[in-house]
Amino acid sequence: MSCGDKESDANVYEPIPYNLEVPELFQQKLIAPLIPANNKLTIEGVALGKKLFFDKLLSSDNSVSCATCHNPQESFSDNTVLSTGVNGLIGTRHSMPLFNLAWNFDEKFFWDGHKFSLEQQALEPIIQANEMGNSSWEIVENRLQNHPEYPKLFKQAFKTSTITKTLVTQAIAQFERTLISGNSKFDRYSLGQETLTPQELDGLDVFMNEERGDCFHCHGNPNNPLWTDNKFHNNGLDATFTDLGLGAFTGDPNDNGKFKSPSLRNLEYTAPYMHDGRFATLDDVINHYSEGIQNSPTIDALIKKVNQGGVQLPTQDKANLKAFLLTLSDPNFVNNPQFENQ
Repeated sequence: MSCGDKESDANVYEPIPYNLEVPELFQQKLIAPLIPANNKLTIEGVALGKKLFFDKLLSSDNSVSCATCHNPQESFSDNTVLSTGVNGLIGTRHSMPLFNLAWNFDEKFFWDGHKFSLEQQALEPIIQANEMGNSSWEIVENRLQNHPEYPKLFKQAFKTSTITKTLVTQAIAQFERTLISGNSKFDRYSLGQETLTPQELDGLDVFMNEERGDCFHCHGNPNNPLWTDNKFHNNGLDATFTDLGLGAFTGDPNDNGKFKSPSLRNLEYTAPYMHDGRFATLDDVINHYSEGIQNSPTIDALIKKVNQGGVQLPTQDKANLKAFLLTLSDPNFVNNPQFENQ
C-alpha cells in the first residue's frame, strides 16, 4: 500500500451514528427496534433520507415526492381516498400512514405485504406509473448523480459519491425508521402521567371486552403500544373481492381479502380509512364493525358475530369507543419539525 493510499483512507469521512429516541413506554413494553446490520442509522444517512423523501426530483415530471402521499401533518398518510401520482394518475389503494416502522418485526410492507423490508418497499413507488412514474431506476440514479448536491451528500452518508438505487432506498429507510409516535394521551396515561375521562375509560372497556367491541385481537392492547398486530386479516369489508390483497401476492385463495392491520394510533389525522379509503370518518369505521360486517369464505375467525353483521354496539358504546380511540392521537408527532420539510 502506498503512502497516497494511506492518506486517502485517512481522509474518508466517517458517518456519525444516529441516536434513535425510543419513547419510555416502548422501552417498557417492546423489544428493541429492528435496525438492519447493513443499514445502521447515521446522522448523515437520516438527513439524506429526509431530503430525498421530500424531493420531487424523484418523480418523472418533478411534480410529486414521497411526502405528497405521506404528509407529516396527516401522520404521513394522505387525506384523499386514493392518492394521485404523476400526470394526475390515481393509485389503486389508500396511502398508509408511516410511523413506528422499526417495530414491524415481520418485515412485510404495503397493504398486501408484498415487500419484505423498508428498503425493498421504497424501490417500488419510484417506477410505478401511477405514483412517481419513472420508466427505470437508472433515470433517477443519473438525475441524482448529476445534481449539484447529492453526490457529496451520498459521500458523507455512505462513503461513496456513486449513487445507486440501493443507497437511495437505504437513506429513505433510515429516515422512515426515525418516524416514531409515542406521546399520545393514552401513552401518558399508561405512564401514570395523565388521567382518562370516564367516557374514555369505558371506551377502553368496549375495545377490550369480547362481549362488547372485541377489537383487541387485531389491534393490540395497553401492553402493545404499537396498537396493531402487524398481521393480515379479512375484516369483513366485502362478500366478494375486487382486490385480493394478500391473496394476490401469495397465490393462496385462503389469503384472499386479507389486508394488513394498520395501527390505531393517530386516527384523528389519517382519514379516510381502510385499504381503499372507503370510510370517510371514524364513525363509519365503528359502524362497519358494529353492523356492517360482510361474510365471505376467508372472513377472520376473530370476527365472531358475523351472522349478526357485527358486534351491534349501542349508540353510547360507539361514542365511548371513539373517545378512547382518539386518546391514541399524538399531536406532537404530526407537528414535529424534525419530520417536516425545512
